[in-house]
Amino acid sequence: MPLQPWFSDAKLGIFVHWGVYAVEGVPESWAFYTGRMPHERYMAQLDGFTAAKYDPAAWADLFARAGARYAVLTARHHDGVALWDTAFGELDVVRRTPAGRDLVGPYADALRERRLRVGLYYSHSDWNHPDYASVLHPSPGRDHADVLTSPWVAPAGGAEDPAAWARYLAYRDGQVGELADRYRPDLLWFDGEWERAAGQWGADALAARVLAAGPKTVFNARLPGHGDYATPEQGVPPVAPEGPWELCLTVNDSWGFQPGDTRHKPVRQLVRHFTETIGAGGNLLLGVGPREDGTFTAEQTERLEGLGAWIAAHRDAVYGTAAGLPPGHHYGPSTLSADRRTLYLVCFDAPREHVAVRGLRNRVRRVSVLGTGAPLGHRVDGGLHEVPGTTWIDAPRESDVDAYATVLALELDGELDLYRGTGRT
Repeated sequence: MPLQPWFSDAKLGIFVHWGVYAVEGVPESWAFYTGRMPHERYMAQLDGFTAAKYDPAAWADLFARAGARYAVLTARHHDGVALWDTAFGELDVVRRTPAGRDLVGPYADALRERRLRVGLYYSHSDWNHPDYASVLHPSPGRDHADVLTSPWVAPAGGAEDPAAWARYLAYRDGQVGELADRYRPDLLWFDGEWERAAGQWGADALAARVLAAGPKTVFNARLPGHGDYATPEQGVPPVAPEGPWELCLTVNDSWGFQPGDTRHKPVRQLVRHFTETIGAGGNLLLGVGPREDGTFTAEQTERLEGLGAWIAAHRDAVYGTAAGLPPGHHYGPSTLSADRRTLYLVCFDAPREHVAVRGLRNRVRRVSVLGTGAPLGHRVDGGLHEVPGTTWIDAPRESDVDAYATVLALELDGELDLYRGTGRT
């Protein structure tokens, strides 16, 4: 089935890592797996997870102000703690934490109230499940005594009991089935697939189960053999993946809430990451981590709102667009309108004298500054035979330059027509 069109048109999603790991503010699930903290202490965080100020309507409002069209919530991370009342196992926030209630349903309802698409994250791996044989984490800290002696981490290369594995898959499939049936997610964002070969995960049966409940459900590439799009992380790839893709990027350096992580990216940098991503045909899934009570920090909120303000002023260059010019035609990202007749050039620095576009065969009917509407002069110099000249656009006035990134709209005399040759030699 082709990828649902809403996904490619959305451009921005919010990735919410929320779980018991927010109580002490430690790396989600990895804290006990790598030996950073004893397993007993990690699981004791269950007693401190309250969700006391969880306001899913406020979340949805914030995501909408950020300019997002969808969000993804960690319904169950590698630690196996489910954020809903599951009939498969007893490790969930309803039974085991002071939160005492389903946290996924209100999230899904609130997003749909704001016409945002609902995404749910689910890890194939569960490092707490008795039938899941894990492996030693291949990090410098793997010789930590807590890891080497822990009962929940099996020796690398250890034999796997076929009966136990069948029970585990039944548990996983049961939980994913609950998510599909109860919440009808528009997107399921899988993770943890790297610990097993693709064939071991039973992905065909799992995909069929989900699609039976929601035939239009979108899958990321971490459901082996059934992914609709690629998921690079933490940096715009120099070469865009083939086909649809989504960059997963955190606002600071952490996925979940970690109070000691103060390396929040400035709004200008987020705008740059965002425009470079959509200019190469991808979506940005921007990661934030609420506190255990369900509130976001002021620093994260400010970044989301700052990015959203920029998007709101330049929405024509964002939503429903396609990847713009290939490298070498313009020094910066660009996007193209759905009818392929308007080209949007992103300029990170204030243009000096001119902005140049190479290889444009079209006649440019009009150039203006997106957001202010200020018209800009332009002309074409050079060109020989089949090789078009360079289109030179006058730099905008200082008052029309955006603080983060200025966008120029080029209205063309037809659909974009580019010369991609090397010229005569």
